[in-house]
Amino acid sequence: MPAYTFYCEKCKHKFEIICSIKQYSDNQICDECNSPKNVIRAYTEDLLTLNTSVKKSDSELKTIGDLANRNRDKLTDDQKLNLYQKHNDYKDGPPPGELPKGMTRMKKTPKSKWV
Repeated sequence: MPAYTFYCEKCKHKFEIICSIKQYSDNQICDECNSPKNVIRAYTEDLLTLNTSVKKSDSELKTIGDLANRNRDKLTDDQKLNLYQKHNDYKDGPPPGELPKGMTRMKKTPKSKWV
């Protein structure tokens, strides 16, 4: 279930409500001072924890794809770009080594931009 972060402007207390989307309401009571007013939703807190709120623990990983997705989510954009280039640079490079006698290489066809 999603966690929603709220902030009480009266006592400066930050707290979370865990409920389903159907049960969600903007009208919350502060669990510190019991004030029904001056409680606002802290959207920035929810956005900061959005990526980490659905992480699976090691025991919950069922497939190699789950592990790959978890590791991908840990990478920065620069690391993802570097990894992409590492795996795709060989495609444009020279052919690897000589072929046995009587064999020829197939010519590469240009990639379509719609594929």
